[in-house]
Amino acid sequence: MIEVRLADRVKNLPPYLFATIDKMKQEALAKGVDLIDLSIGDPDIPTPQHIVGALNKSALKPENHRYPSYEGMLSYRQAVCDWYKKRFNVFLDPKTEVLSLIGSKEGIGHIPLAFINSGDVVLVPSPGYPVYPVSTLFAGGEPYLIPLLEQNNFLPDLKSIPEDIKKRAKLIFVNYPNNPTSANGNDDFFKELIEFAHRYNIIVCHDAAYSEIYYDGNRPKSFLQYEGAKDVGIEFHSLSKTYNMTGWRIGFAVGNKDVIFGLGKIKTNLDSGVFQAIQEAGIVALNTPDSELVKIREIYQDRRDILCEGLKKLGFQFTIPEATFYVWVKVSKDYDSTSFVAKILEQCGILCTPGIGFGAPGEGYIRFALTQSSERIKEATERLKKII
Repeated sequence: MIEVRLADRVKNLPPYLFATIDKMKQEALAKGVDLIDLSIGDPDIPTPQHIVGALNKSALKPENHRYPSYEGMLSYRQAVCDWYKKRFNVFLDPKTEVLSLIGSKEGIGHIPLAFINSGDVVLVPSPGYPVYPVSTLFAGGEPYLIPLLEQNNFLPDLKSIPEDIKKRAKLIFVNYPNNPTSANGNDDFFKELIEFAHRYNIIVCHDAAYSEIYYDGNRPKSFLQYEGAKDVGIEFHSLSKTYNMTGWRIGFAVGNKDVIFGLGKIKTNLDSGVFQAIQEAGIVALNTPDSELVKIREIYQDRRDILCEGLKKLGFQFTIPEATFYVWVKVSKDYDSTSFVAKILEQCGILCTPGIGFGAPGEGYIRFALTQSSERIKEATERLKKII
């Protein structure tokens, strides 16, 4: 038997947050707990039937069973352009400014490999999606964490970054609407971000996975809507949350053609394109009437209102989210986020996510996901009375 030694880049990684959450879930289920899982942002609402039907039809085409192109079918990339024009009034070239992805996580995980050399700095929001710092480490870069604080409306304070870090930085991740805090970006921030990127020659990578999950008419904007944005960066989007297609693994990156080209170079060397039948179903998804998306948002808004009303009555402190399907809640000073999640699981049979798992500035918070039915969320608020 050989001695198997992990590479340092793997050995030194922290446990992946959602793998740890899944282990907690499986242990609870093995004990027979009637678990209400509000931990992971995996929509429970089925993919719309017209999209499933399109996949069924496309999967029967023999030509779709061969290797797909790396960059994506031109018809799919054109559909992305049409969607951006209709949704954001942003014009894109399907040949040079759009790249298909096997879910946006693929692009986020690979983009530092295209632009980061050993010792380069990547500016990472914290709390934030764990893939941002991990992908940086895989590329040999140094993540510099920018705290997202309540007093700043969970927006990164770019002015607080030391000058030497700004000069070493090659890339910045941002994410609005934000996971896990549910904060939304505003005009002033995006304009400041573009000016900042121009001044220090930093690539902006905006993760816009939640742009279509919003409430009360607070329609999020695309980073690319702002003047000069395409000069400095790209935007990632996924069909996962918008159309309840998390398992389908299809998304895209759009924006600066040179950045798209660099990401494409990594893609062609490390993985393949998206199954063409899924791309054809993705075209149908991108042409879905907004009336269908309104129905999805109404379901999440009802769940948000039930959870927020229940949490408020129990004395929890939080900001009612304008977007995403998360609620970011302060923890009692008697607990840290991990022990409070464990207490809720043990005493209430509810699984949520500890804020520390999203980075040190997330300590003191827990995240609830609105990915269970309204009835189960109402039951969760009743169960939470046990710990108050």
